[in-house]
Amino acid sequence: MSRISKHFWKGAIPRIVLPDMIPGYVPSLIERLRAQAISLFREGVRAADPASAVTAALSTRQNAIERARRVIVLAFGKAAVSMAEAAIPFVHRKLGAAIALTAAGSVRPVPGFVVIGGGHPVPDRAALGTAAAIERAATAARAGDLVLALVSGGGSSLLCAPPRGIDLRDKISLNDALVRSGANIVEMNTVRSMVSRLKGGGLARQARPASLLALILSDVPGDDPAVIASGPTAPSRGSGEEALSILKKYGLLEVVPHSISSHLRNKFEPGPDDCFDHVENVVIGSNGLSVRAAMLKARQSYDAVLLGREWLCGDVSTAANELHAMALAAAAGNRPVAIVCGGETSVRVTGGGTGGRNQELALRFALLNEVRPIPRPWVFLSGGTDGRDGPTDAAGGIVDEGSASWMRQQGCDPLAQLSENNSFAALACSGDLLITGPTGTNVADLQIMLLQ
Repeated sequence: MSRISKHFWKGAIPRIVLPDMIPGYVPSLIERLRAQAISLFREGVRAADPASAVTAALSTRQNAIERARRVIVLAFGKAAVSMAEAAIPFVHRKLGAAIALTAAGSVRPVPGFVVIGGGHPVPDRAALGTAAAIERAATAARAGDLVLALVSGGGSSLLCAPPRGIDLRDKISLNDALVRSGANIVEMNTVRSMVSRLKGGGLARQARPASLLALILSDVPGDDPAVIASGPTAPSRGSGEEALSILKKYGLLEVVPHSISSHLRNKFEPGPDDCFDHVENVVIGSNGLSVRAAMLKARQSYDAVLLGREWLCGDVSTAANELHAMALAAAAGNRPVAIVCGGETSVRVTGGGTGGRNQELALRFALLNEVRPIPRPWVFLSGGTDGRDGPTDAAGGIVDEGSASWMRQQGCDPLAQLSENNSFAALACSGDLLITGPTGTNVADLQIMLLQ
């Protein structure tokens, strides 16, 4: 059986290294399914294109821009650069301060902007300094100014502005504990919003009395601006008490620094006069839109296109079992079937390996199929729309009926690797890593299951 060693993607167009690029070679059914799955994933990512979304939103708000004395642009998150580039034609004549804070691998020059790459998923000193500059720019805004906040996923880690008494090491410790705990994105961002000067509505408070327009790419369920990037432009939905409860739920109260727990116990909660009437929050892209785009494209080739759970979340092992059961049920028929879903699962890290939630989901799916084989040719892809899954250069994984046995043939024990949370090594061994490079957007994850 031949294998696709890796999948590469340059910009918005996939460049798939396949044996069918050899003259006269006829790709197998599995190879064709793998290529189709990648094509559907690409369609979902394209639907979350931040530049198109920003352009559409600002095209309907040109009067507000014209009325503004100055426009201060503050972009942060994995899509910050693309969003900033799209905003320039609308604001360049009135541009005041202009800052873009993004993940280190997504940095490129933007005319008129200070662009900084910060640490993600672990905050670093570069992000700390740039967050302080964003705070100064917001505080300097005056009546008649328009603060344009361009917000995307990843902003929670990047917009690092710890309150008094908490330093960067404390924030890193908190973030690492949350990421490894198995907490979902809403729980993590609830805690983060309580340990920041800018999250939980802090940026919006700093910008008064200027008007603030936030254009937001959502990577969370429900697309709540109070949760996306921990809600810097929306009133907080959480409290110090709730944050402590979440830490206790995951056994983190004795793990996080004392400065964090002490701050949460004494967290001041804004009163009823904490007004946000100067703010407009607009969600311009979301996981749901990407899922629908992938489903629409799938209908061109598949008789049955099914939606998995509207937001796939919870423990990655539970999600793998759920999707495998759905695939078994779909395989009972005789029609080509595509199953598409999206969301963000969580992994409780107990081993010392390397991987991410999408890679582990793909690996778990392949191992489940060894126990209960799907009786038809199939391919399963799970990938992060930002192009990066955990602390790796892979977006996720793409597996098929031969993946687990191929790992063993190459001398890799997939069960042992899974026990160490070492999904990256297992999938690399079988040539099943999905590698796209940074995509410039972030609307959580997409899962695509194809049955022929």
